[in-house]
Amino acid sequence: MTMRIALALALSLTTVLPAAAAQLSKSYAYFSVGGVTLEALEDELNKRGPKLSTTGRSHPGATEMRFFTKIAYEESAKGCRIADATVNVKAKIILPRWTARKQADGDTRLVWDTLSSDIKRHEESHALIAKNAARALEQALEDLPRQKTCEALGASMNATAERVLAAHDRDQERFDRIEGKQFEDRIVRLLRYRIERSTNAAN
Repeated sequence: MTMRIALALALSLTTVLPAAAAQLSKSYAYFSVGGVTLEALEDELNKRGPKLSTTGRSHPGATEMRFFTKIAYEESAKGCRIADATVNVKAKIILPRWTARKQADGDTRLVWDTLSSDIKRHEESHALIAKNAARALEQALEDLPRQKTCEALGASMNATAERVLAAHDRDQERFDRIEGKQFEDRIVRLLRYRIERSTNAAN
């Protein structure tokens, strides 16, 4: 469930009207998996899941993110300063779609529903982490002190963006590590909840 990130930061010194705060836009893409048993589904996920460029391994889901930054600045005799910064995130969430559901038994469908729901939650959490980073970058850029020239300000902007986005990468990696360690306990807990809910509904 490790995500895949593609960062594209567009910092530009362009006079624009102040825009809204950090926005997250999400789109979804799907890859098909077959199989009517849990073993077959696991094999399908391993074969067909999106691959991380860094490891070459397949994963049950992935999230590709791009950051887009607009800067409004003011230049005067006192120097150059940032009047407004807006950072938006576009996240493409890649999820599995099971094509053999009707042929599988009830237990397999229950496990799949639990697993696929957790994959979706995991990948959407990656997108939310990116949105928080976008907000942090906006604030960090707006807090930059006035510089003598806009060229000097641009250098400070780039350094700030690199620092904030490096922290974002660490946050994403930390999230994956924690989720990976808790995976089995989390799935068992979710399965129990779904079974109890189904039993209560039947009664």
